[in-house]
Amino acid sequence: MLLSEAVEAVRAFVDRGGDVLLAIGAVTFLMWTLILERLWYFRRVAPREAKRVWEIWAAEPEHSSWHADQIRRLLVSEVRSNLGESILMIRTLVALCPLLGLLGTVTGMIEVFDVMAISGNGNTRAMASGVSRATIPTMAGMVAALSGLALSIQLDRFAQHETERVADRLTRD
Repeated sequence: MLLSEAVEAVRAFVDRGGDVLLAIGAVTFLMWTLILERLWYFRRVAPREAKRVWEIWAAEPEHSSWHADQIRRLLVSEVRSNLGESILMIRTLVALCPLLGLLGTVTGMIEVFDVMAISGNGNTRAMASGVSRATIPTMAGMVAALSGLALSIQLDRFAQHETERVADRLTRD
């Protein structure tokens, strides 16, 4: 019973806001999937990767030659690449959310203008539906972007901090 009520509430929300809300929902779902994957990676995989890199570095016979410096750079670059893997995609999806909201605004305003062209300024009920289709996607796109923006910044900071931590641990003799 509760699930059917939730589905009906979502359906009513999409009806009021237009089909653009489905695109915003899909982009938001993908964005949060990538955010959760990065959080899982940072918590579960990154510590093992850092340990593996430190073991490779410790196995090197010397740490002061040009060759050792190149190995160190390669290891740090590998850590940086692995930590920041999906962050650019997350930031792209964050930027896409308000743009989709703007698309919903434009399509809603087109509906308002269509109503005005057909029935004049007197049909306020039909115009209100178009205004609703214009404002709801804007709000949804901004909420989705703000939620992803906060975490994408923290993910990026964590990736940079972890990269620096690994680089500092790979000391040169």
